[in-house]
Amino acid sequence: MSAALFIDILLWGSVFGVGLIAFRRGPPVFKASLREGSMDFINIVPRIALGVIGSGYIAAIIPQEVITGWLGPNSGWPGVATAVVAGAATPGGPVIGFSIGTVALKSGGGVPQVVAYVVAWALFAFQRVILWEIPFMPARFVWFRCAVSIPFPFVAAAIAMVIGKP
Repeated sequence: MSAALFIDILLWGSVFGVGLIAFRRGPPVFKASLREGSMDFINIVPRIALGVIGSGYIAAIIPQEVITGWLGPNSGWPGVATAVVAGAATPGGPVIGFSIGTVALKSGGGVPQVVAYVVAWALFAFQRVILWEIPFMPARFVWFRCAVSIPFPFVAAAIAMVIGKP
């Protein structure tokens, strides 16, 4: 069984399980969850489409030599550090972050560098920290969380280097 099939089975199984729980709680709960799930699906599909199309434009704009030079498999730890900074500076949600990571991989970026990019994006996206975390949490806690999280993109890249190309 391939990993993708296993993940698909897990995801659809969880959807079925949650649907069964909602069904057992009664028709009003089941109808409300179907309505909410449908609206979430309708809202996310355009974002995914724009992210995929936008990443295609990014791939067309950024020369492949730049990606392979800065984030290529031969860029080593300086490439990982560049990826961490780029990941932290990337605005947008997961559709944008993961799409850019995919474009970098397809354009010749190294796996450890792209892993570091995605992990750094997930931990340190500057606009998310400034717009969401600092207003709702004490700034001291947010900066402490970011400082403690600094090693994680580098550790993830090191693990990717040890494991090799997935």
